Amino acid sequence: MQRILIIAPHWIGDAVMSQPLLASIKSASPSDCIDVLCTPWVAPIYRACKEVEQIIEIDLQHGALQWNLRRSIAKQLKTNSYNFAFVLPNSFKSALIPWMAGIPNRIGYRGELRFGLINHALNNPSRQARTAMVEHYGNLLQALTKTCIPFDKNSQPKLYISDELIQKVRSRLDPLGAQSLYVFAPGAEYGPAKRWPSSHFAELATQILGSDPHAQIVILGSKADHSLGQDIQTNAKSAERIHNWCGSIGLEEAMAVIAQCTQVISNDSGLMHIAAALSIPQIAIFGSSNPLHTPPLSKRAQVIWLELPCSPCYQRTCPLGHLHCLKQIEPQQVYTMLIQSN
Repeated sequence: MQRILIIAPHWIGDAVMSQPLLASIKSASPSDCIDVLCTPWVAPIYRACKEVEQIIEIDLQHGALQWNLRRSIAKQLKTNSYNFAFVLPNSFKSALIPWMAGIPNRIGYRGELRFGLINHALNNPSRQARTAMVEHYGNLLQALTKTCIPFDKNSQPKLYISDELIQKVRSRLDPLGAQSLYVFAPGAEYGPAKRWPSSHFAELATQILGSDPHAQIVILGSKADHSLGQDIQTNAKSAERIHNWCGSIGLEEAMAVIAQCTQVISNDSGLMHIAAALSIPQIAIFGSSNPLHTPPLSKRAQVIWLELPCSPCYQRTCPLGHLHCLKQIEPQQVYTMLIQSN
């Protein structure tokens, strides 16, 4: 049996994209033990991965070295005698813990002064040359020249929600009495250049609720997205059937809500990838990012991307100030796709 540590990415979507890597390792050697070191923010993703034995949560702050914390965690991990560590983030800091823990095989992409910290390394492709994230993570298996773990670049992430969590969420969903439950995910942690306007979400909500008297809409996101949810409620008709749960339930509960809904309408965000990994019908709206790089990997997903000359720009805010890549996606277009897919 080999013991393997995964240093998880910090974005929810990227964490979802790493699941096929874990599945490939586990499929090749079912007796291997896979642990994940991650922040509390993405821990719910790995609790929904059947391949993971133990989750080690560490509250790492963006931009902070936190040397004493990393040294303390490394000391604890050393007792586990890991054989391999896959370091999925590209940062210098993310490679410190497995190095300090003395893990002999440390696998990752080259970057940010990691020479020596990573001893099985692949060249990090440019953003333009990078493949989809699932394949990007899966390619790390190539760094282990003495192993022959196969990886299917067309793998799709798969998450699993426990029956206990489903039942917990039902206590909030059942009182809504929805025969059709739509989830809106209007946020995107990266920035406003990935957010379809809340006024467009509001108009879409009006069309959905106007055509289906038994429909309810739940808006999901973080506390930072609560104001977006309020805007949608304020500007939509039948607002009493729109429920803004942004920040009022955690990520695990949000995943369980998505697992039981009729359709998800979202931006390119972590919740988009969660819906895909749960095989829920969805419409994903792309603006500044590229659906060739971070698509929702599901046969039940539809993508809207205008592919304007200025996109993908990968910027947090629109550098031209007009946000045409998102504003020009009309609510009627999304509604038509939604109706046709039902």
